Amino acid sequence: MTEQELQKKIIKYLEGKGAFVVKTISTNKTGCPDLLVCYKSIFIAIEVKAPGKIKNVTKLQQAQLEKIREAGGVAFVADSLEIVEGFTTPSIK
Repeated sequence: MTEQELQKKIIKYLEGKGAFVVKTISTNKTGCPDLLVCYKSIFIAIEVKAPGKIKNVTKLQQAQLEKIREAGGVAFVADSLEIVEGFTTPSIK
């Protein structure tokens, strides 16, 4: 499965839960996560990697995820739909 195919599955899953999801293509912030999500008043950022490539997060991407966490959002890397489905934030389940 490619990263783009996985992104589509994640978007379908989250939108099925009632989330607002934006797939970023070009942003004013380098390293911005692939998916920006708002669900039940929670801001969630997801950096999507192809299956088995979860360790391929760049330092800049990791720094941006950390900035989102510091601002009060939820931010993580996913290389499978199961990571999103099983994420420990109760609002996502």
